[in-house]
Amino acid sequence: MHPTETETSTRESVRTETASHSPAVSVVVPAYLTAPYIGEALASVFAQTFTDFEVVVVNDGSPDTPELERALEPYRERIAYIRQENRGPAAARNAGIRSARGRYVAFLDSDDLWLPRYLEQQMRVLESDPALDLIYTDALFFGDSLLAGKTYMGLYPSNGEVTLESLLRFDVAVITSCVVARRETLLAAGLFDERFFYSEDFDLWARLAHRRARFAYQTEVLARHRFHASSLTANRARLFEGQLEVYRKLRQTLEMSPGEREALEMQLARSEADLALEQGKRRLLEGEYSEAAEALSRANDFYRSSKLRAVLLALRAAPGLLRRAYRLRHAFWLRRIRATERGAS
Repeated sequence: MHPTETETSTRESVRTETASHSPAVSVVVPAYLTAPYIGEALASVFAQTFTDFEVVVVNDGSPDTPELERALEPYRERIAYIRQENRGPAAARNAGIRSARGRYVAFLDSDDLWLPRYLEQQMRVLESDPALDLIYTDALFFGDSLLAGKTYMGLYPSNGEVTLESLLRFDVAVITSCVVARRETLLAAGLFDERFFYSEDFDLWARLAHRRARFAYQTEVLARHRFHASSLTANRARLFEGQLEVYRKLRQTLEMSPGEREALEMQLARSEADLALEQGKRRLLEGEYSEAAEALSRANDFYRSSKLRAVLLALRAAPGLLRRAYRLRHAFWLRRIRATERGAS
């Protein structure tokens, strides 16, 4: 795909200014429906104490391109800007990686933020150990979620060595906006799989671990991860569908040890149950009681939950009453989430 006229002129101005110097780090920022947030994200990058970096912003065919480009205007002389048709977050990050000139690539979603010492701390560890391929750190949740104020590693701790099995068992968990990796390692692994819109990052980390790439992590909170209604992770059913697609691909394409295979099968079963639970809740809200019971029963085959058993009994005995109670509860949690968002803004 050929670059647009806007893309070409912006990239040339940045390349000419820095032609004699290749930066240590290329910061790749994919952008899709984040015009209200991307200025804050870029401000956090340009506030870094470590300054040997370039910034590559990839507009992934965003419907809010006029608003996005207005938000980018204060930074246009300091960034490389790529516009492409909408192909998803994997394709957007890949375009940034291919364009990158740094030895390392740092990922930042355009609605997340880094604290000022983020790059300094990450690069300190990477540069001290030439055998390391990737490092990640902890982040604080904020925004439109009841998780606001909690940390990523508080919910998903990283314990022990990062391997394919530990990733599959969720003994370790990687947040993409907290990753700095060697560019050559990403290229050798084949980059992100552009078929996936969800869990494409987990797919890459799993393939890297399978190739025996060396991971490290820091438990210091050096970033902030935002939740909002339009973020990809806001649609839980699509998220679980995406997880299933990735797990099935890994099952088909990777040679695994018995322990790795067991961990993968467990995650497949869990994601199937998570998806069935979300489908059951949706059917209940829509008044489709038999479909809700079937989905919730499938979920409980995995969970073995006394709470779900009680819900299934209520579905048989008083489905209308259960639906009204669940709608009230759903509305209550939505109000709490909105209140959290207002308090964080």
